[in-house]
Amino acid sequence: MPLRVMVVDDALFMRNILKEIFVRAGYEVVAEAENGERARELYRETKPDLVTMDIVMPKKSGIEALQEIMADDPNACVVMVSALGQDSLVLEAVESGARDFIVKPFKEEKVLEIVKRIMQ
Repeated sequence: MPLRVMVVDDALFMRNILKEIFVRAGYEVVAEAENGERARELYRETKPDLVTMDIVMPKKSGIEALQEIMADDPNACVVMVSALGQDSLVLEAVESGARDFIVKPFKEEKVLEIVKRIMQ
């Protein structure tokens, strides 16, 4: 069975880039959300194997959504996606349960390398 992924980012073009990377790698994108509030709802509905979560989003930040998802499912596998210079937010996300982080702008190889490492 392919890895089931949920992509969370407020920017449609970022969701599309990540979706394309995952589809090309043979993964199944089971959900996508544009904010942290929707991410939590969709996580409960789809139970993906992996979530990529942008940190800065409207309605509910990626860190807030991460904390809620981890409270619901302590085994959730969430990778944060951050822009350069968000070091303190990345640290907070890791302390909240994120498995790793991807820094924007990113390369396809780096995204897949991180995913493979944390899913082992």
